[in-house]
Amino acid sequence: MLEKLENVENRYKELELKLSDPKVISNNKLYRELAKEESDLGNIVKQYRKYKKVLADTQSAKQVIKETNDPEMHELAETELEELEEKKQDLEEELKILLIPKDPQDSRNAVVEIRAGTGGDEAGLFAGDLFRMYQHYAENNKWKLEILSSNPQGIGGFREIIFLLSGEDVYGNMKYEAGVHRVQRVPTTETSGRIHTSAATVAVLPEAEEIDVQIEPNDLRIDVYRSSGPGGQSVNTTDSAVRITHIPTGLVVTCQDEKSQHKNRAKALKVLRSRLYEMALEDEQAKLSQERRSMVSTGDRSAKIRTYNFPQSRVTDHRISLTLYRLEEILQGEIDEFIDELKIADRAEKLKLMD
Repeated sequence: MLEKLENVENRYKELELKLSDPKVISNNKLYRELAKEESDLGNIVKQYRKYKKVLADTQSAKQVIKETNDPEMHELAETELEELEEKKQDLEEELKILLIPKDPQDSRNAVVEIRAGTGGDEAGLFAGDLFRMYQHYAENNKWKLEILSSNPQGIGGFREIIFLLSGEDVYGNMKYEAGVHRVQRVPTTETSGRIHTSAATVAVLPEAEEIDVQIEPNDLRIDVYRSSGPGGQSVNTTDSAVRITHIPTGLVVTCQDEKSQHKNRAKALKVLRSRLYEMALEDEQAKLSQERRSMVSTGDRSAKIRTYNFPQSRVTDHRISLTLYRLEEILQGEIDEFIDELKIADRAEKLKLMD
């Protein structure tokens, strides 16, 4: 660990020098990247310097104990040594956590896609419930929410809704929501009062910028058509809807929410870019050994991650076996306890791999 910390401090000093170099200052992109790296390493270096001071003070206290003949000085040094040993252990634990490699995607915005799964209209209603849950969660965190595409169903809810969340560490929190969410309740369409199980799938993608993914115009087939379904007076009177097909991968993105074809095209490209970026990240992760991938936050879309049981007002996260009997509050966006516990479990897995 000490060798790693020494390397981190050396890199931090190197970054400090680079950030004062006029050539770096004049290159906005490079300067931003290096400034972010320096900021990320800053807390580790600060704690490491505290740790080095504690080690030096420990040596001094031991020296006093060894050399002094004064009983009072000896007792003071013994007391100081005990306190320093405690500080040393606390700092070692903190430094272990700080040394866990941070997911570079965590600070990005997130594109969230919710799709109705098994359960017909009831699954669509549940997809709407999940969207409103994330809407409230975004408000609680002072994040901005922008709907990129939606496919509402007649009785309420959505067959599919895609939206962008912008703010601080959005992806770092939302990535734990990726997977299959299951609901158990009596549907409003059910006359006999039987409990049904339905599902919706949540995908969470780090928002990609143009510099992350180069899309060649020749690789795109863009179709425009008239919007259909619920859409207000003028939405479906012009060819404003856009369907973009990425020919090399076969990915298809449609957007018809805006009255402007230009705006629909821009939103569809934003979604396509994020999907292509996610595919590239998945290829990278596939190269890692299975042990290095966290089961808590891989975002496997086929994995059942959470069940919302209405009769018992119970929500269970199956990855960490955590059950909370606060269903109404959770649907109002109070999902912090789940996300906090998932982060702890994720960190514990990574600490094990470091040992």
